[in-house]
Amino acid sequence: MKSAILGTGYYVPENIVTNFDLEKLMDTNDEWITSRTGIKERRIASKEEMNSDLAVKAAERAILSSGLKNSDIDCVILATITGDYIWPATSCEVINKLGINGIMAFDISAACSGFVYALSIAKSYIEAGFKKNVLVIGVEKFSSTLNWNDRNTSILFADGAGAVVVGESDGVSEILEFSIGASGEKFKSLYVSAGGSNNPLSNEALENKENFIYMDGKEIFRNAVKIMPAELDKAIEKSNLKIEDIDYFIFHQANLRIIQSIAKRYGVNDEKVIINVNKYGNTSAATIPIALAEAFENGRIKKGDIVGMSAFGAGLTWGACVVKI
Repeated sequence: MKSAILGTGYYVPENIVTNFDLEKLMDTNDEWITSRTGIKERRIASKEEMNSDLAVKAAERAILSSGLKNSDIDCVILATITGDYIWPATSCEVINKLGINGIMAFDISAACSGFVYALSIAKSYIEAGFKKNVLVIGVEKFSSTLNWNDRNTSILFADGAGAVVVGESDGVSEILEFSIGASGEKFKSLYVSAGGSNNPLSNEALENKENFIYMDGKEIFRNAVKIMPAELDKAIEKSNLKIEDIDYFIFHQANLRIIQSIAKRYGVNDEKVIINVNKYGNTSAATIPIALAEAFENGRIKKGDIVGMSAFGAGLTWGACVVKI
């Protein structure tokens, strides 16, 4: 049995925060942000919108796109590092809100690579005959975890969700190959130091702002531009394809300079690279499924197209895959 993506969906909050809005909050400006990141605006959820709410809206659209019903889903894999609570899994809230309690549901934490990790699990479940229709969701509500006085991180991250339904291939569409890995050597180049069992939240931790994201931007950039194309090369080779066989590329939408650097390495033009970081910022585990769903919805990516996707994130984690839509 072969697996395939049966449907896609995405959701971004209605509230748009532009670079000009951020000028009012911190020492920054539109030119500074745009030149360094390519981001012009991002979506920020309301206080009432939970991570699970974003996930459910994307999930409902993916299920509708697949032609299935909620009750046809027999497993939910949710990739996030900004869940509603430290525990239990946000996926349990999602299945409750979708009205499909009783099925298998779990979260995975692989940061920006989370969706690719989750998709590889879904492929394995389908092809082993263990599950029939797996809902894979990448979702983040970063706005609740940001220090809005820190221009190094608050200008980058945003909120949103993307989802796909994975099931048996119809003989045309197919999830082909993956290359996935991780290394803990640069663990502290992108992390939140407080809130876990090693450093529980305390008055001291809060005063020192240890509950917010710390990022070594240069280290992350240096590794991302090297690892993302290297892993995608491996996935393409395992698929018995060549670079020229790839119709579209979707790289993790973290920074336009990273995406452009990788595209230049491959020698591909802008028409073959899906980019929306300018509109949505970095939504971590949600960037790739949002980009995929949006491109499919607007007709840019069509059934039968071969898409190469690659991500890199905290951990450090990375993952690439090749999918025939």
